[in-house]
Amino acid sequence: MFFKRVGQSKAPHRVVFLALSVVVPSLVLSACMSSEKDVDLSTYVDQTEPADVLYNQGLANLNAGRLDEASKKFDAVDRQHPYSEFARKSMVMGAFADYRAGHYDEAIGSAKRYLTLYPSTDDAAYAQYIIGLSYYRQIKDVTQDQKEARLTVQTMQDLVTRWPTSEYVDDAKEKVRFANDQLAGKEMQIGRYYLERREYIAAVKRFRTVVENYSNTRHVEEALARLTESYYAMGLTSEAQTAAAVLGTNYPDSQWYKDSYKLLQSNGLEPRENAGSWISKAGKLITGA
Repeated sequence: MFFKRVGQSKAPHRVVFLALSVVVPSLVLSACMSSEKDVDLSTYVDQTEPADVLYNQGLANLNAGRLDEASKKFDAVDRQHPYSEFARKSMVMGAFADYRAGHYDEAIGSAKRYLTLYPSTDDAAYAQYIIGLSYYRQIKDVTQDQKEARLTVQTMQDLVTRWPTSEYVDDAKEKVRFANDQLAGKEMQIGRYYLERREYIAAVKRFRTVVENYSNTRHVEEALARLTESYYAMGLTSEAQTAAAVLGTNYPDSQWYKDSYKLLQSNGLEPRENAGSWISKAGKLITGA
């Protein structure tokens, strides 16, 4: 009985095996035909195009102002020849093409990737510069958020610190000055808002930030006058006098100083510097920009 059952059990397996022997070859043949059908010969040729040819095509498109085409060529070098010298060059040139086209996020992403992979190369400073320029071009009016201004300062200052002899340093410093001026302008806007509403402590905080952190911007002059006004309104006459004195020392011909002097005189006071005040210490950093 045992052997009979064993013998009976073999037949179904044999049938399945025979069935599979017929089906599997047809599936393999079908897959091969499908694979051949899906092959894109133009893509295959494109994938084997030499790195130098693609790179030079990218440069030609860039010089002709065809920025999107240039970016595609540089991307193709990086994708098809990832370990070549042309791939390294294409990465930073692609970032530049994206920047020129106004695709700032893409430019920042490519340049950051370049710095991650090649932080010590000659083009590293240029990649950092592209990142800074991309942020700089997105700086908004002072009535709006100044995130891009802060990122411009951070990126360009890093360039100056890490590559002090770079040809991009002078322009990076100019961009830092502009971005700092924007940040100071934002603080002034908020400070004026609080001052108009007689929220003097909040106003003083904003004006103090300008004097202490943005002493080389054009806003420091008004900030000192607003401090004089705020402290005077709070009854802190010594601080008001110190603010006016520092203002007069650095901007003696300023209309802001004349207005501050007149405000103090209305109560029989005059500018007088208190050397122990934070305003006096911060005043030593003012460049009179």
